[in-house]
Amino acid sequence: MAGIVSVSRTDLEGRRKKLRQRRQMKIIQAIWQTMAVSSLAGGLLWMATQPIWVLKTPKDIEVSGNHLLSREAIQSLLVLSYPQSLWRIEPHRIAESLKQQPTITQVSVNRRLFPPGLIVQIDERVPVAIAQSRREQRNADTGHKKVSVGLLDASGVWIPIEKYTSVNPSLRLPSLKVFGSPEQYRPYWGQLYQALSQSSVNVKEIDFQDPTNLILKTELGNIHLGAPSSLLLEKIKVMAQMRNLPAQLNPSQIEYIDLKNPDLPLVQMNQKQQANSSNL
Repeated sequence: MAGIVSVSRTDLEGRRKKLRQRRQMKIIQAIWQTMAVSSLAGGLLWMATQPIWVLKTPKDIEVSGNHLLSREAIQSLLVLSYPQSLWRIEPHRIAESLKQQPTITQVSVNRRLFPPGLIVQIDERVPVAIAQSRREQRNADTGHKKVSVGLLDASGVWIPIEKYTSVNPSLRLPSLKVFGSPEQYRPYWGQLYQALSQSSVNVKEIDFQDPTNLILKTELGNIHLGAPSSLLLEKIKVMAQMRNLPAQLNPSQIEYIDLKNPDLPLVQMNQKQQANSSNL
């Protein structure tokens, strides 16, 4: 029995020794892991604070998606001083700042590590018409209405014209002109512009100044559509069907084309030429 007890105690002491050794190894591993992580973090921090991670000039900013505004124009809109640490820059704040520009619809800004810089990707608001409003407040000095000129995109958003011309003086402006109050035609603009852009008849001007009568200045002459309504698209289709009208009537004899009723289009002849209207 004494031999068995002696062996058991020896075995227990061996096991305790192995457990102590395992604990020591785990402590040593934990220390090494902590030192490794701390060294890595310190190394990254050291690298981040080195002069290499600095925007030195606007040339370190890559711009894409711009067609109307130049790269230099986009860079000038960024509120940055140089040199600037790449890690002090907050991309989301720059993106939000650019979105406030009426010429830009969407923006994404990301850091670029190699070489250090920023990547700015934008979606521009494309102007499709020159808009002139004559319903502004009267000028106190002259007594005349103040005329405001801007640009419209396909959805009807008004853009101050100087927002484009001040940064891109060579910008080619749209040929289509729109007259009237933006608040008046905005509900119809998206639908109307889409239909006109797909029409075979060239439209030069859109006059919304009379809310009871929308007038189009086209290659066929002036076309009266009446008040904007659910029949607007149907009227545009009838206008396209009249594409060959100049071959039937002398355009100089036409005062205007009446499409207020798309089922009964009329041509109002010039009073000097003919005293009545002609049905088509």
